[in-house]
Amino acid sequence: MANDFLDKVEDNAIVRIWSEKMQLEKGDRLYKDYVSELWDYTRISVTQNSLQELSEIWDRWDNETKQLFYSNYGDLPYLLSIKVDERLFRALAQYWNPAYNCFTFGNVDLVPTVEEYTALLHCPRLQVDKAYSKAAYIPAFWKKLMSITGMNEQWITAKIKQKGECKCIPWRNLRDLILAHPDEKKKVDVFALSIYGLVIFPRALGHVNEAALDLVDRLGKGVTPVPAILAETFRSLNVCRRAGEGRFIGCAQLLISWFHSHFWKPRDKPRECSTNGRVSTSDPIRVGDYKTIF
Repeated sequence: MANDFLDKVEDNAIVRIWSEKMQLEKGDRLYKDYVSELWDYTRISVTQNSLQELSEIWDRWDNETKQLFYSNYGDLPYLLSIKVDERLFRALAQYWNPAYNCFTFGNVDLVPTVEEYTALLHCPRLQVDKAYSKAAYIPAFWKKLMSITGMNEQWITAKIKQKGECKCIPWRNLRDLILAHPDEKKKVDVFALSIYGLVIFPRALGHVNEAALDLVDRLGKGVTPVPAILAETFRSLNVCRRAGEGRFIGCAQLLISWFHSHFWKPRDKPRECSTNGRVSTSDPIRVGDYKTIF
């Protein structure tokens, strides 16, 4: 999956340049004479679920099963190979500005956009004009689990757990189901549910909660999850920054991928970096060399 990450960086480059151009043309949204101030140091936790078993399952699948997944859910599996550098993430979080809802590096402002995240996830079935939102009436948790997994009510109700205010299903139960499920399509659906619950919305460690389940249940209708993913990223960063501590419960892997796409270009093409809000071809920025901004 190493080359997959480079592909996502390259795919995002055109969208990134467009986004920077739009910011220069439209300007900032805050009132005149606003002074941007970063808050005190935030003790942020980036505790992650172990993704080793998910990665091993994906690696064992044949090309036909993988293509079935790609056609329905896009390029999510490359996130399994992204290693989240906790020191880098903690440093990055210090530059998150809750007033702007963006990262502020001196005179340079950077923020993930819907277009950039859509490019990084790349799913042909997503309809960008149909954003996911929580419905007024949501079917019972066990009913949605039955629909996605294809299992009966007795199996489902025996596996449901309560974690805080949310109902969840343990990852180990989904893992066993993926390994033994006779229906190829259902096996792929459960795998996608696991990625959304363990990687993209990792609220309860080792479990997939009902929020992730509701979103995955709606993906079949072509809705895009990107605004919801971005909203959780912004919300979690804001909560941690304002409290001065906390656990980030957005998708750290996707945020790191987006960050790298701004400061890392493949060697066979000119590298670009943002300088005072403008795109320029300056000295190469190497992987792991963040002295330019920190």
